[in-house]
Amino acid sequence: MVLEVHNLHKQFKGKEILRGVDLTVGAGEVVVIIGPSGSGKTTLLRSLNFLEHADRGQLQLKDQQIDLAKPTKQQVQWVRRHTAMVFQNYNLFKNKTALQNIAEGLIYGQGMARQKAEGVARAALDKLGLADQADAYPAELSGGQQQRIGIARATVLHPEVILFDEPTSALDPELVGTVLNDMQALAKQGQPMVVVTHQMWFARNVASRVVFFADGRVVEEGAPADLFAHPKEERTRHFLNSLAENY
Repeated sequence: MVLEVHNLHKQFKGKEILRGVDLTVGAGEVVVIIGPSGSGKTTLLRSLNFLEHADRGQLQLKDQQIDLAKPTKQQVQWVRRHTAMVFQNYNLFKNKTALQNIAEGLIYGQGMARQKAEGVARAALDKLGLADQADAYPAELSGGQQQRIGIARATVLHPEVILFDEPTSALDPELVGTVLNDMQALAKQGQPMVVVTHQMWFARNVASRVVFFADGRVVEEGAPADLFAHPKEERTRHFLNSLAENY
């Protein structure tokens, strides 16, 4: 396994948000998490990258075993060097160009020389067909372009796993397909991913495994064909029936 999470708990102001979550991601696996809004999916991803502080739980990433409630500073830095996160609202540096947004993590996170990092960033932009946007600032780019740059920023780090938090939710409908195509290409390259999304097409056609998440816990999980066609739990059936027209 690339990543394993055991018994993850998180409370906000006395309200239990995550209730003993277990999750695994294997080599080359795309794990897609679906479920109703407000069920704790984003909190789960943010806890794995220490953007939220878990109350309890264990994380194993490669050969590192980490107490999510009591990580050392060195462990937090190690996890962030070996994972990447793509946010629903892009989270690009507004005062940096597209090129700089991609290169910064290589320079400051991995100690790469600036000239080499910018070369890697230019190659990533060229691969996306965005080479002509290298000197553009986020405000000059469409939402789809910003998100694709966010994905490029994550992939150039060659992380063990990429965490996607509803990467298309802030996009206009006509831009969603381009971003999903970039993610599908990553999946075909064997990049391990955990994807929180409401895009049922992606969950059904790209996922190695689909996890249905509700009320702060994993309700059930399985291969896409099995979970969509034959959900075992009533809570899962109710959710899928409410979205049937989307897949």
